[in-house]
Amino acid sequence: MASQNAIGIDLGTTFSAFAYLDRNGMPQTIANLEGDLVTPSAVFFDYGEAVVGREAIKAASYEPEAVAMFAKRDVGKPLYHRPIRGQHLPPEVILAAVLRKLKDDAAIKLDQVEEGVITVPAFFNEPKRKAVMDAGRLAGLKVLDIINEPTAAAIAYGVQAGFVTKDGLVREPETILVYDLGGGTFDVTLMKIEGSAYTALATDGDSQLGGIDWDQRIVQFLAEAFLEKHRIDPREDAAAHQALMREAEEAKRGLSTRSNLTVRFAHQGRRIQVALSREEFESLTADLVQRTIFTADKLLRDARSSWAEITRILLVGGSTRMPMIAAELEQQSGMSVDRSISPDEAVAHGAALYAGFLQRGGRAADRNLAVKNVNSHDLGVLGLEKETGMKRRRTMIPRNTTLPARSRSRFVTHRVNQQRVVIHVVEGGDDSGKNATPIGKCIVSDLPPRLPAKTPVIVQFFYAANGRLSVKAALPDVGVEASTTIEKAYGLSEEELVEWESRIAQGKYLLEVERPKRGVDETEAWFAAPPAADAEPNQDFDGPHVFQENEDSEIFSDLEF
Repeated sequence: MASQNAIGIDLGTTFSAFAYLDRNGMPQTIANLEGDLVTPSAVFFDYGEAVVGREAIKAASYEPEAVAMFAKRDVGKPLYHRPIRGQHLPPEVILAAVLRKLKDDAAIKLDQVEEGVITVPAFFNEPKRKAVMDAGRLAGLKVLDIINEPTAAAIAYGVQAGFVTKDGLVREPETILVYDLGGGTFDVTLMKIEGSAYTALATDGDSQLGGIDWDQRIVQFLAEAFLEKHRIDPREDAAAHQALMREAEEAKRGLSTRSNLTVRFAHQGRRIQVALSREEFESLTADLVQRTIFTADKLLRDARSSWAEITRILLVGGSTRMPMIAAELEQQSGMSVDRSISPDEAVAHGAALYAGFLQRGGRAADRNLAVKNVNSHDLGVLGLEKETGMKRRRTMIPRNTTLPARSRSRFVTHRVNQQRVVIHVVEGGDDSGKNATPIGKCIVSDLPPRLPAKTPVIVQFFYAANGRLSVKAALPDVGVEASTTIEKAYGLSEEELVEWESRIAQGKYLLEVERPKRGVDETEAWFAAPPAADAEPNQDFDGPHVFQENEDSEIFSDLEF
């Protein structure tokens, strides 16, 4: 019997869900305290407590400044994109409130919940993944692992769908495209299932694309109609804007089952009644659909595959219920999409199965599941190009490499008599390092005096299946080396985590504290554009670059953004 104190959590941008394994080792969704299978990922900060879910959505209509929504889009940044009651909170703290609600509600059914697996979009980089791990810690949850959402969906699909045997083995190999369009994020993953082995071949996505973007198009449509009739823009009033968002979401859901409907909206004693057809809605949002298809096409090129090689297309995420999604995918692929499992529950179910897999040392629900993921971004080292002296990035582990992965590369020191070598590890970006995210460093100190320039430096990466990166740097000619498990350059420090754990335990989310030195303006540009894909490694390096004094300031000045 699988342990029942571990849960799988689908931590969504707009809605979250959680599941456990029953006595037969099968995943079951847990209803929240309100009796719903999904919980809105919204938090109302009522000074003494954080209210999560349906009540928070209601509160947004009359106290929008006290409600945090869509915090998952800010994951990896130092602060939520706007103040809550005039105070700034890290996204991790907001997500921790959501996770704490899910954990506490699960404990009502399972008596005690100590451990869990949390899902993230496949394209989340390391700072974002660390932030989710930290959110779990702040929620009082031991996070067994972070698993990619499409991988979790494919596990649930493979175990629960009819094309597997009772032992969880596929009758013949399957190549599955997992198209995951949630409320706030989109990703697409190509997976191979052979026997009980689930291997991700490639993944891509967009952290700024989801169902709320379809909602916003309806909001714009309604607001412009109201403005034209009454010369008032309801979007300028925060509460009215929230009301518009609710009407838009209801209209979107309605048009998934109806071809026409009427939307009614009132503001400041004035009313409009607007007819909206499914055809008009599809026209308003056609470019959003094409953005997802562009990403899917790029994914297939990256994987050196094609639509013709796909055997099944699996839809995940509530926004895939829009008929335009299935229609476009079927037109592109020439095959029917698979709707055999609930798009709202698949990810949580897969996470629960994976949690069982981890707890039983590799025997989840009596099935020998083997899960292999790929890294979603290039991992590299910043250095100086020998011929030009320009800052460059050498890719150590290219994106979409199957994990675990190892890499070894030779560099040389830059100057005579260097005191130390600093290996700056970055994720994503292009060959120049532009748009790269610095995720940590490895430092070799106490080098011998009068060390010649061009002394060889051997750098090795080991990227584990759980996403933990270990870096080793050695100067074999002088017998000096250093190694480190990368401590991410972003996110809450250990001191901040301890402080927030104490505050959350006391319900003091909004206690006034000194704002961290890393401000929104300082780092906003680092996340303004997605990392460049598939940059080729540059082989002519004169690095790693070495910093002598005032290291931290020089690190930032050395990066190009």
